[in-house]
Amino acid sequence: MSNDLPSNLYRVEQVRQAEVEACLGKDNGLYELVEKAGQAAFEIIFPLSKANSPICILVGNGNNGADGLVVARKLLEEKLSVCVMAIDKAVSTAEHQQARTAFEAQGGQVNTIDYECLSDFNLIIDALFGVGLSRPLDGDDTLLVKKVNRSAARVISLDVPSGVNADTGNAVTAIKANTTIVFGALKAGLCTYQARHYCGEVVFADIGFAEFLPETHIKRVDALMLNKVLGKRQRHAHKGDSGKVVVIGGDIGMPGAVTLCAEASYRAGSGLVAVVSRPEHQAVVIVCRPELMFSGAEFIDMDIYHRLGWADVLVLGPGLGRNDWGVNLFKAAMMTDKPIVVDADGLNILSRRPQKQNNWVLTPHSGEAARLLECDVEMVNQNRFEAAKQLHEKYGGVVVLKGAGTIITDGTSTYVATVGNPGLASGGCGDVLAGIIGSLLAQGLSLLNAATIGVVVHGYAGDRVALSGGERGMLAGDLMVEIRRAVNL
Repeated sequence: MSNDLPSNLYRVEQVRQAEVEACLGKDNGLYELVEKAGQAAFEIIFPLSKANSPICILVGNGNNGADGLVVARKLLEEKLSVCVMAIDKAVSTAEHQQARTAFEAQGGQVNTIDYECLSDFNLIIDALFGVGLSRPLDGDDTLLVKKVNRSAARVISLDVPSGVNADTGNAVTAIKANTTIVFGALKAGLCTYQARHYCGEVVFADIGFAEFLPETHIKRVDALMLNKVLGKRQRHAHKGDSGKVVVIGGDIGMPGAVTLCAEASYRAGSGLVAVVSRPEHQAVVIVCRPELMFSGAEFIDMDIYHRLGWADVLVLGPGLGRNDWGVNLFKAAMMTDKPIVVDADGLNILSRRPQKQNNWVLTPHSGEAARLLECDVEMVNQNRFEAAKQLHEKYGGVVVLKGAGTIITDGTSTYVATVGNPGLASGGCGDVLAGIIGSLLAQGLSLLNAATIGVVVHGYAGDRVALSGGERGMLAGDLMVEIRRAVNL
């Protein structure tokens, strides 16, 4: 996904309403938008086309198909070879009929779908369904999508890859595009969940109705927001000025989780970081990162309460476990009014002991979110925006729903982070994110800003690591140097 996309994200219904308002008082207003969309797509597609290589344009009978027919007409005007194939549906929109008439007047012909010849094309334009599709594809539509995805052709989707829900990012079966050209407004679903896989590179085309779009509470964030976001430290600063973080967790056999979390907190700029964990883990933690302080917690005594009181911020959960030891530490942490980042087993304990607070950041992945909401994972993934909203309503604070296109919300503002890659789907990377967010909280950022910037720092670090060595085989520890780089941009 490109970094030069608009930051505002919209639901499909908001976009449709803006299109209607932009066309009020115009006899042919909606078709003018179709022409503008087709022209914008043509200007992107034409440089990619080859003079003697035919281009396949797959069109549906809605306005997405009309966009495709405008592209086809303009390619014909440039003397390029174009093969338009249309799905066999009886009803079409007025704009589709108008675009088809203009295409045929230029000498074009609309053919039925020929599944076998799809492999003959080097470039396929997907103008089948657009944003109006809210159902999973089935029957012949599924067969067509599979044939396209198996071809070696470069695929360009208009507005949204066919089969992707533009509001939620869900896709049971969908066109896998190399490029998606988005018209007029960036749809929220294209930035999260399965859409991140199917959209390829997203290119934005302004077609002239931006002034009619409403205010939106959903924003896109990426690495561009890191530029000088934390500012320069004062020359006379000392370690106490950069915040004190205590990381709580690491039951038997899990010292790595707290160690990674605590080191990430240091790398993100904390002045002092301490770990509260099983006493037998002290040697492992200190050998791995000697800058850390350590408090052994066999029982929850006054020394532990003193350490929690010393902190500016608590990070609760990495390797915490769900047994009595972890539950007792969870209870102790809940007695403070300090900002808390709750992650991993801290979330699993919370799901069994639900409570609502406004001083925490919760960082669940889909499985943890399902436990917190007492539903199955599929329900969370069906609409990640709605799941994040429900988590906030039930538990308060700021929610970070992790995944492809992580969603951050405080119930009023919502951000979608278009950074990161599948290499981050490995053990320990979530612990690292919790440590980053805790560090930013300790350095004075608000819950929402710390969560949002923390997600971007984490994703940016993962992207930087992938550039040098690839996504597969990435380890949480590989992120540390790039975290430091990110917070100094």
